[in-house]
Amino acid sequence: MSGLVDFLINPGLDRSLAYGPELQAIQSLACARQAMRAISAWPGYAPTPLVALPSLAASIGVASLHIKHEGHRFELQSFKALGGAYVVELWAAAAHDPAQVTFTCATDGNHGRSVAWGARRVGAKSVIFVHETVSEGRAAAIASFGADVRRVGRTYDDAVRAADEAARINGWLLVSDTSYPGYDQIPRDVMQGYSVLPAEIEAQGLAPTHVFVPGGVGGLAASVLAFAWERYGPDRPRLIVVEPERAACLLASARARRATTIGGDLKTIMAGLSCGEPSLLAWDILQPGADAFAAITDDAAAATMRKLARLGMAIGESGAAGLAGLLALGKDQRAALEMDASSRVLIYGTEGATDPDVYRHIVGRDPADVEPTVRG
Repeated sequence: MSGLVDFLINPGLDRSLAYGPELQAIQSLACARQAMRAISAWPGYAPTPLVALPSLAASIGVASLHIKHEGHRFELQSFKALGGAYVVELWAAAAHDPAQVTFTCATDGNHGRSVAWGARRVGAKSVIFVHETVSEGRAAAIASFGADVRRVGRTYDDAVRAADEAARINGWLLVSDTSYPGYDQIPRDVMQGYSVLPAEIEAQGLAPTHVFVPGGVGGLAASVLAFAWERYGPDRPRLIVVEPERAACLLASARARRATTIGGDLKTIMAGLSCGEPSLLAWDILQPGADAFAAITDDAAAATMRKLARLGMAIGESGAAGLAGLLALGKDQRAALEMDASSRVLIYGTEGATDPDVYRHIVGRDPADVEPTVRG
């Protein structure tokens, strides 16, 4: 089907494998409960809506289809609010004087907004690194929270290295959502913040059989998988990770059966997924536990944004990836996933229209006209 560039049933999958102590050290239900207690106490917290799409479910031949709409997440309109800001709060609580702390990170947009927002909430400073293809709208949104925004490098991975070096030179605290050798504690905490999403979904009463999650460095997908794996073991839903065709580092890693860095310019409209290097912690969970990986075109994501707009939802480029991946599957891929008329499908719609100008260019409508209840 048009839009699907690559599809892979995970060759490393072992659904009989227990979610043991080594994996629980990365992400656990106990840590998920801790994150939920903290984040649910924040001013303005409310579970984001779980929207049923019955007509779309009928058209693709499944029993039900729901999308978790993160465009309503605090003032950031993205699930990333649950990660970077959570880490900032944890580390600021341990500081003698948060005003003397500078938090830094690299970002494609939403993670940087979360760190900057979190720093402003605790009275700390933030320096956020963006690469050359991050839109001016997203950079300005980060700066609006008081951050010093610095543009460096061609790709997200270039910005990650720049943020790491600046943190070491200046004594800043690096809040990265990706882990690499010698750096893993903070990415664990970021992932634990993300576990609020599956916890909310469980409380909202949904028990999906199939879950589609955007890829990126893998942190959200691993958090979603870890929650279900520890809770339900081999009876957990099937998890499908969806990536842009030019930034499918998780699919490449699955095919190689080891964490794999991909090259190229990684250019995609799905800006939050423009990543060439998997997070090693996330990959430790995804390699044995994710069911499948899919790579889609930018055109598929854009078409899905327009489809969602017709359904009254202003969802951004990266947020549309999961549904685009589902809609791109052909008969053979659905059969491989055991998806049929009894299936209950959940999509993680990870962001709203976080850059209204980009959204208008793609969809042809103002996000506030599509969905007046969200900021645009």
